[in-house]
Amino acid sequence: MKKITTLFLIFFSIIIAQSQTKVGDAVLSNALTFNKEKLIINGAGLREKIIFDIYAGALYLKKKSDNASMIANSDETMAVKVHVLSRLLTKKKLASALRNGFKKSTNDKTAPLNDRIEKFIGFVSEEIQVGQVFDLVYEKGKGSVLYKNGIEKGYVKGLDFKKALFNIWLGNNPVDKGLKDKMLGKK
Repeated sequence: MKKITTLFLIFFSIIIAQSQTKVGDAVLSNALTFNKEKLIINGAGLREKIIFDIYAGALYLKKKSDNASMIANSDETMAVKVHVLSRLLTKKKLASALRNGFKKSTNDKTAPLNDRIEKFIGFVSEEIQVGQVFDLVYEKGKGSVLYKNGIEKGYVKGLDFKKALFNIWLGNNPVDKGLKDKMLGKK
């Protein structure tokens, strides 16, 4: 009986390990469901500043792809997961990083998006804590939705907004080139 229990525990541990990806101190699921659509992890990496791991970031798609432009421009449900790893990421710093990211992703042409950018940033109304998870999800037919620890905080309509949002990580001038490559499944 002991051998069967031990084998069962080993088997169960292997199954759990295969359904997750470890990135720094974060453990990310290999599959998510949003808008009744199953998404699989495309790639994941760390956003680092100097010597600090700020967050683990992952890209989830319906099917794997390494084509950043196609992903960002696609009208398909997808997600970027941000698992907070450092107290250095505050609400104020996240707001500033998002504004800067939108400027970079649109080549400083944010004017048509400004109201929606501020609305989206406003969904992060509480201070950020280590271990919190934010899912920035484009749900086809709905818009760009922000989830905090699995709870919807709000959404913004428009494919143009989604393209700018996802280009923060996947565009020609991403927040972090190494993280972009990892999200695209490149080594």
